[in-house]
Amino acid sequence: MKKLIVNTEGCIGCGACVGIDPEHFDFNEEGLSHVISEENLDSSAIQDAIAACPVQVISLEEAQEEQNDNVISLEEAQEEQNDNVVSLEEAQEEQNDNVVSLEEEEEKAA
Repeated sequence: MKKLIVNTEGCIGCGACVGIDPEHFDFNEEGLSHVISEENLDSSAIQDAIAACPVQVISLEEAQEEQNDNVISLEEAQEEQNDNVVSLEEAQEEQNDNVVSLEEEEEKAA
């Protein structure tokens, strides 16, 4: 899912985007462009407005949903890494148990 964004901090209010694509852009109270619609984001007018912006502050970006998927993937990788650490700790404990058993066997034999 995509999201149309105008970085109003960099906008100079020239109106190119509003003139090219009034379906998606209008002026806010400060005279700067802002997004008025998230519908029909595949329109060619959006691409024309993005290209016409003299300060390049308009973008069409992947929405937060995809970013959340990436965060979940990172969390899953961290969980897997934690599972591997636990497995390593269990292996070390088993090795320590084997050393203790070997020492007990040596004491019995002596």
